[in-house]
Amino acid sequence: MITLASVIDAGRHALADNYGKHLTPHHWSALNAMALCQSGELGSVHWSCTACTHHAATPKSCGHRSCPRCQQGATEQWLSRQQAKLLPAKYFMVTFTVPRSLRAIFYRHQASAYNALFAAAISTLRSFAQTRFNGDTGACAVLHTHSRRLDYHPHLHVVVPAGALTTANQWKTLRGKYLYRQQSLAKVFKARLLAALREADEDITLPDTPAQWVVDCRYVGKGLPALQYLSRYLYRGVISEQNIIALNPSEQTVTFRYKDSQTQTTKTRTLSIADFLWRIMLHLLPKGLRRVRDYGLLHGNAKKRRVLLQLLLRVTLPTVTPKKASFSCSHCQQHMQFAGIAWPVRQTKGGAT
Repeated sequence: MITLASVIDAGRHALADNYGKHLTPHHWSALNAMALCQSGELGSVHWSCTACTHHAATPKSCGHRSCPRCQQGATEQWLSRQQAKLLPAKYFMVTFTVPRSLRAIFYRHQASAYNALFAAAISTLRSFAQTRFNGDTGACAVLHTHSRRLDYHPHLHVVVPAGALTTANQWKTLRGKYLYRQQSLAKVFKARLLAALREADEDITLPDTPAQWVVDCRYVGKGLPALQYLSRYLYRGVISEQNIIALNPSEQTVTFRYKDSQTQTTKTRTLSIADFLWRIMLHLLPKGLRRVRDYGLLHGNAKKRRVLLQLLLRVTLPTVTPKKASFSCSHCQQHMQFAGIAWPVRQTKGGAT
């Protein structure tokens, strides 16, 4: 398998030559982290067998949130958290897409624009839930900035249970598989996002935007199967390493595959290594900006309200303990436990430290 680290090693100098004036220390820090991920240069994680005396070591991961190798752990953690918050309702995924005419503004004002996107989308959904259910619902919003072709395409996926807890502490749920009218969602979302952008940054000058915006609202299932489907979809990174299918250092090209969202067929795209790496860098989020946010009944502070919901419906929501990294002993096949981390030796002017 072609790794992202090998692509970075092959195209680091070309990236600097072609995009150096656009690259910040934030970009280089991410590149360096992903290039060293599981290489051994970041240190190693040590394990000891619980049944025999065997010890083992694995290369330490970089932990960067843009690293494709480190996304699996984030997926499992999200699924564990959402399972513990599972509500007795059908689940929908609502996708709010930023129109093309606003994308340049979003890239130049990322922090304020992304926060405005979250605020406008959640405000829209809360208004619709209040109208339909006369109560407060929950939501988990995940920001994506890329298309499957790696183009800059900011949009927000929001997972919502089709139910709400009313002010009278009654749980109202949806009958059927139709939640909200998409055109109505888009109309309200457009007005609120434009207003939020004007308030977020006085330096933002808004261009003309299309009359019709795109908001997609689709049923994704009920209960745990719906959450498992969503975890695979929402937490995919910018690109999975298994989708990098060709690397030609001599010609400085890289080829990756993706599934076309319109035809559902697999296609390939070949770019120069510098262009490919720059597209990865386009999707680095500003420091401190949270890509995943919970609201309403799914917020961490809503535990008491969820307990009330359990009592009302006489159900017990599962308590899930996140999985910890582990593997079996190569000698006796028994469980190995974490023993510690060996950090790399750093060189100083006076010698190793």
